[in-house]
Amino acid sequence: VGKKVQAIYLWWHKPVIDKELLQSLPNLKVIANSGVGMDHLDLKLVASFGVKMANAPRAVSSSTADTGMALLLASARRLVEVHNISISPRMEYCEADILGVKVAGGTLGIIGMGSIGYKIALRAKAFEMNILYHNRTQRKAQEEQAVGATYCKKIDNLLQQADFVMVAVSLTPQTHKLIGKRELELMKPTATLINISRGAVVDQDALVAALQTGVIRAAALDVTSPEPLPRDHPLLKLKNVIITPHLGIKTDKASYMITEEAVENILAALNGLPLPSEVLPS
Repeated sequence: VGKKVQAIYLWWHKPVIDKELLQSLPNLKVIANSGVGMDHLDLKLVASFGVKMANAPRAVSSSTADTGMALLLASARRLVEVHNISISPRMEYCEADILGVKVAGGTLGIIGMGSIGYKIALRAKAFEMNILYHNRTQRKAQEEQAVGATYCKKIDNLLQQADFVMVAVSLTPQTHKLIGKRELELMKPTATLINISRGAVVDQDALVAALQTGVIRAAALDVTSPEPLPRDHPLLKLKNVIITPHLGIKTDKASYMITEEAVENILAALNGLPLPSEVLPS
């Protein structure tokens, strides 16, 4: 059926798009991705076959921002730890051992102020947080004012000031291990790292060392490298870490909206119209 296939809808990185598959589909016009991240695709390879690509940024941004804030709050108030205490047979604890970190009035540093990062800022404003952000380009003044965000041209300035550092960038060669040993050591010892982007954006070995030695207070991770982690990975043994299995977009409504957005892009490509969410190779 290779000659009949004109579109591919990728769900959770499947099917794998490689040269062999592209060669077997001579009439392929478009690949629509179920999500915003495109690091699992060789964009230049796909483009070389004359195939267009699209993602689903509108559908995923709210759900992913919700996940980021949920991780921030869960880590700050140590929800996993206190849940385990609450359901334990003896339920014995010392109040001093379950003290959390106040979120209201804290400083949130957002690395990556795209559609997801901006929606995180909107949520953080409602929690009365001070917001810093680092991005390749500065947002418009009115957009900054709407969420009360301050631009940090240098990532170091953000890392040194933030109580919570939220990573929401795409994985590219430039962002691979963006947060490493040096960046973690710039953070406050009371700070928390939240990663909702891709696991490879953070140097995991450096993160383990930082968490074990008190360089930072805690981490909350929706993404790891690989996913899932091997069951003997040291991150799984640390009390000051929350890990979720890439929940970002996993809500019933988001899944439906993603499919709608993908179909919209596919129909546009098949009808020779501009793709609403086209992604071009860099």
